[in-house]
Formats: sequence, C-alpha cells, structure tokens
Amino acid sequence: MTKKDLRIIFMGTPEFAVETLQALLANDYNVVAVVTQPDKPVGRHGSVLQPSPVKQLALANGLPVLQPEKMKDEVFLQQLRDYSADIQVVVAFRMLPEVVWSMPRFGTFNVHAALLPQYRGAAPINWAVINGETETGVTTFFLDHDIDTGRIILQHKMPIPDDADVEYVYDGLMNLGANAAIETLDLILQHEGSVGSVSQETLVTSDIQLHHAPKIFKETCQIDWSKPSKQIYDFIRGLSPYPGTWTNLVEQSGSNKSQVVKIFKTSKTTRPSVGIPGSLSVVHNSLFVNTTDSQLEIIELQLSGKKRMSSRNFLNGFKQIENFFFS
Repeated sequence: MTKKDLRIIFMGTPEFAVETLQALLANDYNVVAVVTQPDKPVGRHGSVLQPSPVKQLALANGLPVLQPEKMKDEVFLQQLRDYSADIQVVVAFRMLPEVVWSMPRFGTFNVHAALLPQYRGAAPINWAVINGETETGVTTFFLDHDIDTGRIILQHKMPIPDDADVEYVYDGLMNLGANAAIETLDLILQHEGSVGSVSQETLVTSDIQLHHAPKIFKETCQIDWSKPSKQIYDFIRGLSPYPGTWTNLVEQSGSNKSQVVKIFKTSKTTRPSVGIPGSLSVVHNSLFVNTTDSQLEIIELQLSGKKRMSSRNFLNGFKQIENFFFS
C-alpha cells in the first residue's frame, strides 16, 4: 500500500487542526474529504457566515468539505460511506458516535494535546499550564466509546517553561501534533493498519493522580487572590492570552464602584504580602497585588472597553490606585 492508496478523511475545526491537515497534504497523503463544523455566524447581527480555519485550508486545496449539523444524520453518514476511507484523522473536533469512528477499516485516531491518560477533556493545554506542569505533549490514540480513553499509538513530550503562557504551549503542541499525526500514519501504512497500541488502563496505577481538562467558561477565569502567588501566577498564564483571566477592580469607598479588568501577565516576586489578598500597592511605578503569601507584579492588563496595556501605562492614566483593590 502506498500513501495514495490510503484514503483519509480528516476531521477538525480550529487553527490547531490546520497544522496537521497541512502536514498531511505536504507529505502527499491522500485526503479524500474534510469534515468540519458548520460556518459560524459573525458580525453585529450574525448575518455573515465565517468558515472554520480547516474549511478555508480545505477549499484552498480543492478538497471536498462536509459540515454536518448532527453526526448521526443519515445523509452525512452515507456521504462518509461513499468516500470509502481507510482511516479517519481527528484533531480538535467534537465527540464522534460509534457509527462514525468505527466506519473505516483501520479505525479512527485522534491527536490529543496532552500525555494521556492525563488531561482528558476539552482544554488540556490550559489546564496543564494552570496546574503548573513542567511537561506536556501530544498523544495519538484510537477512538472508542468514551472521551479520550482509547488505545494509545504514540506520544511525544514537550517541556513547559515556567514563564510560558498558553499561547506558547499551544503553538508548540500544534506543530508537535502535526508531526505525531504523520508518524502515526506512517506506522499504519507500514503495518497495513495493524499498528501496535497500548491500553490506557495499563498506565493508570494507584499512585498516579489523574488530572482532567474540562471546558473553560467565563466563571472559570475569575482570579481568586486568596490563593498562593505561584498558583495565581500559573492560573493567569494558563489562560493568557485567551480567554484571559479577570478580576473586579473595586473602589474603596462607600459606593464600591467596580469594573472588570483582565490580567494577562504577572511576575513572581520575593516581596512578602503586606495587606489583605487583592489589595494593591505601587512601588517605583510598578503595580503589585497581595496574595496569601507574596506579592505578584502586574505586567499586562486590560480595562473593560480598553486595549491591552502595560501596568505602567495603566498607572499613568489611573491615579490613586491604592484606593482600589482587586476582588
């Protein structure tokens, strides 16, 4: 069997998946169709439909695109059958029903941005950084009935620097995931589909604590200043630049007026806290916030309705900051 003989259907939607699809095409694999989410309404009134990044790349390369509303729709299922795919490759898509993932003769494999069985779920990159991990990676695995539990084909690791935000890790894993997908397809091609894999259950022992990666919501992103500074520091970089952590800037007056502030970057310090968690101080035109143990320096932030800015620019336009606190 050659690359051209191996018929592939690719499934993905966001930018993270684009790198893998591009790698498949650059390595002359035979992608016969692409499945992605329906176009998303954008604009003030939702009158403009925005195609996904994966769809844009597919169309630019003349690939057929399927955009089912429901994965069990019989018309869509028949379209899949008609393509007679040997294997399906999934990157940052949606949960697939068995009728879809079991359809190709070699099955369906997913590229997951974590070292499974750790960080199963929708936001593995964010949660790895939030939890202060020093290492992450990508896993290719065959899909089965439960989310992110299938048999592992291969894994590649990547270090997480202490000052890295989620954007840095995202970019690194995007490239690593594309390489892993190509390596996995090479193995499948080499072994005519009977590639070796390992059950995740064999990797779960009583002394291992499994971390999960649930979907991120707005309320997930609110900063709790009563936690230790290192935990807050990791939390902020684990959600920066998107969706971004937030806090309320509250005036210490009878009115208690407040506004939402996004925090994108902080720096750890050895300065001990000198006030209640969330209280602010300015030293040499630098902004500091107290936590339960030490102060964090605020480096970049964004007032509601304003552009992202340095704390120095913020202080230049915001007088008497000591009369405010983060809540």
